Amino acid sequence: MKRLLTLFAAVAVSVIASAQEEGALDAGVLSRISSGYSGTPSEKAVRNALNAASINVLAENSEKAVMDTHFSDEVPTKGRTDQKSSGRCWLFTGLNVLRASMIEKYDLGSFTFSQNYIFFYDQLEKANLFLQGIIDTKDLPDDDRQVDWLFSNPIGDGGTFTGVANLVMKYGLVPSEVMPETYCSNNTSQMRAHISNRLREGGLEIRAAAKARKTRPKDLQAIKENTLKDIYHILALCLGVPPKEFTWTMYDSSDKAVSTETYTPLSFYQKYIGTDLENGYVMLMNDPCREYYKLYEIQYDRHVYDGTNWTYLNLPMEDIKEMAIASIKGGTAMYFSCDVAKFLDRKNGIADIGNYDYESLLGVSFNMDKKDRVRTHASGSSHAMTLIAVDIRDGESVKWMVENSWGADSGYKGNIIMTDQWFDEYMFRLVVERKYVPARISSLLDQTPTVLPAWDPMFLPEE
Repeated sequence: MKRLLTLFAAVAVSVIASAQEEGALDAGVLSRISSGYSGTPSEKAVRNALNAASINVLAENSEKAVMDTHFSDEVPTKGRTDQKSSGRCWLFTGLNVLRASMIEKYDLGSFTFSQNYIFFYDQLEKANLFLQGIIDTKDLPDDDRQVDWLFSNPIGDGGTFTGVANLVMKYGLVPSEVMPETYCSNNTSQMRAHISNRLREGGLEIRAAAKARKTRPKDLQAIKENTLKDIYHILALCLGVPPKEFTWTMYDSSDKAVSTETYTPLSFYQKYIGTDLENGYVMLMNDPCREYYKLYEIQYDRHVYDGTNWTYLNLPMEDIKEMAIASIKGGTAMYFSCDVAKFLDRKNGIADIGNYDYESLLGVSFNMDKKDRVRTHASGSSHAMTLIAVDIRDGESVKWMVENSWGADSGYKGNIIMTDQWFDEYMFRLVVERKYVPARISSLLDQTPTVLPAWDPMFLPEE
C-alpha cells in the first residue's frame, strides 16, 4: 500500500510539472514570440523616440480636426473650482450643480459652497460606515470577501452624487468663506492614511471583542465610538471644526450687499436650495455589461450608514442624451462622470478618440468595445464633472462641454469639451432632475433594484 501511494505521488508530481512546463515561458516560446519585434529601421526609429518621449506626445494625431468652441445650448456658470490634490471631484461637482442654480436664482457673483464643510462630515460618516460594517459582519470569517473588502477600503476621498444628497440633507451647507479649504483638505493622502490605519485598528478590536465570551452589543458600540472620537480629533485638527451657526452677507453680481443674516448650516440650505436632493434627482448609468431599463443598487456604495446606496437606472446612450439635452435647454447643470483620462488632450481640454493614434505608433491593434473594457476593468467611471453645454446641429448632438474642478487655468477655460463619439464611449453616469425624466423612463424607477456587491466594477467612486 505504501509503495502504491509513493507511486501515485510521483505520478501526480510528474503531471503537475508537465502542466507547468506546457504553460511556461520557455526558450521555444521566447524564440517564437520574439518575432513580434523585427528591428526594422522604422521600429528602431520608434524605439529611439519612445526612449526620450511619452507615448501620448508621440501618438498625438497631427491630422485631428480642429475643435471649435461654439455651443448651441449652454447653462450659465461663473468661476471654476479646484479640488487640488484630493479625490473630491464628486463633491465639487455636486456642489457646483447646486451653486449654478443659486447663482442664477439670486443673481450672484462668483459664489461657491464650502467643500471642506461637507468633506468633514463625509469622512466622519464614512468612518462610521466602516466600523458599523465591521460590527455587522462580526460573525463572518476573517477571509470572507466582504470582510476583506471592508479592511481594504476603510475610507477614501471618492464618492457619488448619492453622497452629496445624503450629506447635504443631513448637515446642510455653508458658503466657502465660512469654512475655507486647508492644506489637508487640498492634499488628503497623508490624513487619509492615518485615518485608515486608526480605523483598521478599531475594526480589529471590534472583531476580537466579538469573538470573546459575554461580549454585549453595547460593548462593540463603545469600541466604535472610542475610535470615532480619535477620527473626529484628527479631522478637527486637519480640516477645522464645522460651524454650528454663522453670519453671512449676500452680494449680487454688481457686488452690492443684498442682505446680512445669521444661519445654521441647515437653515442656509433650506433657504437657498431647499430641493429634496434624495428624491428630486434620478441617477442614470450606461453600463453595456448589464441589461438596460433595469434598476441596480450597489451594496456599501454610500457615504452615510443611515443613507442610501448608489441606485441607478441603466439606460442606452440615446435615452441619456435625450434627458441631458432637455436639462441643458432648461438651464439646469448636471452631475456627470466618465473615464476622463482616455484620449484626453489635457492641455487644451479636448476629449476626442481621434486625439491619439496609438495603433500607428505601437504597431498593435486595440479592438475592445465599451462592454469589453468595462468587464475587464480597462475602463470605468473615474471622474465627476458638471455637464453644462451641448452643441446640436441638424437635430443631432455633435459635442458636449463640462465644467471641471481642476482650476480655471486647466483645459479650455477650466472646462473640457467632448466629441459626441467620445461621449458614447467613455461617459458612464448622469444625474438629472426628475422634471426632465420622461414618464416612460420614470415608471421604471418603481422596480425592485438588483443588488450588486461592493466590489462590482461600477462601484468605483469618482475621484
